[in-house]
Amino acid sequence: MVVNRKILILDESTASRKYLASSLHEKGFTVLEAPSGREALIAAWRDMPDAILFDPVLSDIPENQFISRLRSDPRTQAMPLIALSSDPGPVRREACIQAGVDKYIVKSPQALSILEEILTSIFSRQAIVDHESEGPEPGVLIVFLSAKGGTGTSSLCANVAMNIRHGQPEARVVVADLVLPIGSIAPIVGYDENLDIATVSGLPASQTSADYFYRNLPQPELWQFQLLSGSPDPQKAGTLRGERVEQILHTLRSAYDYVVIDVGRSLSRISLPLIQRADLIALIVSTDHSTVQLTRTVLKYLGSQNIDSSKIYPILNRAVGLEGVTKTEAEAILGIRIKTMMPYMGGNFSLANNLNQPITIKYPNDTASLILRELAADMVRTAHTLHSTKIS
Repeated sequence: MVVNRKILILDESTASRKYLASSLHEKGFTVLEAPSGREALIAAWRDMPDAILFDPVLSDIPENQFISRLRSDPRTQAMPLIALSSDPGPVRREACIQAGVDKYIVKSPQALSILEEILTSIFSRQAIVDHESEGPEPGVLIVFLSAKGGTGTSSLCANVAMNIRHGQPEARVVVADLVLPIGSIAPIVGYDENLDIATVSGLPASQTSADYFYRNLPQPELWQFQLLSGSPDPQKAGTLRGERVEQILHTLRSAYDYVVIDVGRSLSRISLPLIQRADLIALIVSTDHSTVQLTRTVLKYLGSQNIDSSKIYPILNRAVGLEGVTKTEAEAILGIRIKTMMPYMGGNFSLANNLNQPITIKYPNDTASLILRELAADMVRTAHTLHSTKIS
């Protein structure tokens, strides 16, 4: 748990307020208390807590007015607001979310553990942002994402990363596999050892330094990049400490020139912050109509999460199947331009994966190899442009 943070608790129930205050104090937080909405507003603007935890069932002020007053004031407009509500109904939940709360939790026996996880995530992310603003420029972050399995996302991720390193031999490149519950990159590159994301997440943050990754992450033969592999099975995936993932990412970005992450089709509390922080999002689309339709849904969701559409780099992967929609048809459905189309490779695409070989090494004269080299170079140029804009 992140400590040295100040939390304001608003709850009209004295017993509930005192219980929450005691629990958070034990976790290392400084706690302020308010028994009413109006007193909480005064405390928020006067004492500037790091977060506000409140029960939206208030007698002195409507919850939407309480939230809007905080959100409209420059002092508190970005302050994390977490509703811990005694009302389990969907109407109040929706009203709070629309008004601007960050999280809505219903009081239950599991509420404290959920709250602890949320606070850890919020404050860990803030610490990373603060550190990045003071420290050296982070490495370029490229995330590979798809709307559906079977699109060849992991293979393209590994092959693009290999070609990034091939084009820049002096660059440090790492691939992190966050496909859950079973990682996808290790079987492609032929890695079968025990160091994986779940194992690393269980280590103390002080141990997983840049030097730790340099010394311990494998570099699979032929692939040229270092690999932080995914979980080998669902049971081990269950041990993944989600609150550590962003800290691990921060260390990787401070240590490597390029951090390439495969999240597969996962849009979760773990993967979404990584997607939001990415310099470039490679969105892999196969040619079957249902996948294109699902990809359109994903694009709408990314837009609802305030993800800049200029960061999205759609790739139509015809290598996994000749039949289906054309590039023009896919663009019409998606409402966005396809950047690159991988050509049909017949069985060669699967064969290269099964032999644990990069496509450009197994089939150096194939059109797909030429396109992969050009694709990697263009993604690097695009990511650097967006990265520089974000840094400046």
